[in-house]
Amino acid sequence: MTKTVNHWIGGKPVERAAGASGTYGSVTDPATGAVTTRVAFASVDEVDAAVAAAREAFATWGTSSLAKRTAILFKFRALLDANRDAIAERIVAEHGKVHSDALGEVARGLEIVDLACGITVQLKGELSTEVASRVDVASIRQPLGVVAGITPFNFPAMVPMWMFPLAIACGNTFVLKPSEKDPSAAMKIAELLSEAGLPDGVFNVLHGDKVAVDRLLEHPDVAAVSFVGSTPIARHIHATASANGKRVQALGGAKNHMLVLPDADLDAAADAAVSAAYGSAGERCMAISAVVAVGAIGDELVAKIKERAEQIKIGPGNDPASEMGPLITAAHRDKVASYVTGAAAEGCEVVLDGTGYTVEGHEDGHWIGLSLLDRVPTTAKAYQDEIFGPVLCVLRVDTYEEGVALMNASPFGNGTAIFTRDGGAARRFQLEIEAGMVGVNVPIPVPVGYHSFGGWKDSLFGDHHIYGNDGTHFYTRGKVVTTRWPDPSDAPAGVDLGFPRNH
Repeated sequence: MTKTVNHWIGGKPVERAAGASGTYGSVTDPATGAVTTRVAFASVDEVDAAVAAAREAFATWGTSSLAKRTAILFKFRALLDANRDAIAERIVAEHGKVHSDALGEVARGLEIVDLACGITVQLKGELSTEVASRVDVASIRQPLGVVAGITPFNFPAMVPMWMFPLAIACGNTFVLKPSEKDPSAAMKIAELLSEAGLPDGVFNVLHGDKVAVDRLLEHPDVAAVSFVGSTPIARHIHATASANGKRVQALGGAKNHMLVLPDADLDAAADAAVSAAYGSAGERCMAISAVVAVGAIGDELVAKIKERAEQIKIGPGNDPASEMGPLITAAHRDKVASYVTGAAAEGCEVVLDGTGYTVEGHEDGHWIGLSLLDRVPTTAKAYQDEIFGPVLCVLRVDTYEEGVALMNASPFGNGTAIFTRDGGAARRFQLEIEAGMVGVNVPIPVPVGYHSFGGWKDSLFGDHHIYGNDGTHFYTRGKVVTTRWPDPSDAPAGVDLGFPRNH
């Protein structure tokens, strides 16, 4: 029987009244292709109801003590830790990634909850005394009000946790619009927040499509919008929300490169390339999708990558033996496959062709195998586009300088990596490469929670990266207070404050 996922507004799930406006979407199990869930798509009225609940809650939450906020977050963290498997199971059922990947996603989200639990340090103000005679100046940070998060399908638990823990710790209330393709993880998180004692209306969940997104972007009571997704949508989010006077952080797409120098440990580089390109079926914005091989090592490196890729076991995410699961939808699977089937005509050497792959007993699932393309020209679509699937391109260059120039010519600048034994080369690379996150012998350089995540160029629209110190600054605004008080000895005649008047 198909279940229905409704919105979470004002501290509880809200069922749509008969005859009310709004449509529904379908959620499939990627391993079987079967529709398992019906999800409510928010109407304008339902968006307005969620924002109104958040605005009402902000009246008290925004002035509540830091001790109260962090106490609730500590309880939430304990509940989140105890429910890791329950959340991971929902991710596997709707996204398709293997259970270990889903657990890793929850663990990375927990890092930001940890950061939010210790938010008191980040929210400390500053004080300068006697800047002039009896004049003091203080700087403080205050919450914005109602803020919104619009998150992608590939990390339905982690990416929301990059946003709302810091937002609510800073005193804001939050409206989350998760991906309509895998909505259940967000609902479980809402339940846990309520169980932890979060007041009604502080955290709300709206499901839906462009109708819900556009209303959030234009709503006068939404002060800020956080977004993670593709570059075209990130550009639209930034332009539209900014035009409506909102603060925006919009993280876009990527084409992450890994430069492999001739002195690199090729076994380590091949291991890294396989895990970074094909982990989570390549459906992550930090996936390595382009390896740039320098000099004569290309043939040996490609052979090592091929050998490892052929050993990856593909199957349902709930099978402990599976190392890679299906793609999120059949349409996305077909789009990813098109880059491989058209690669040879664009000058690529197809080393591995994963199209047409299927899993016995799950023939209707959204399956695709691992693909490896060698000697890829920069004019090929497989190189130029963010594929978001298990397709790895290998490009050949003669020198370090040629490799860096190729990488810097990309319109994206999310993450990048270099593999080398030479510290001087690594140091030069981290200064010369035009990307927001750099790994040295680390293929996926996602920062820990107390550093901020974000790219350059077409990978980020807005001035703030996400989480870390940038996250705290994004969800608060600064205020400077200048005060002058007369000395008590200057009190009017007849008012005795107990201070001598001849000091």
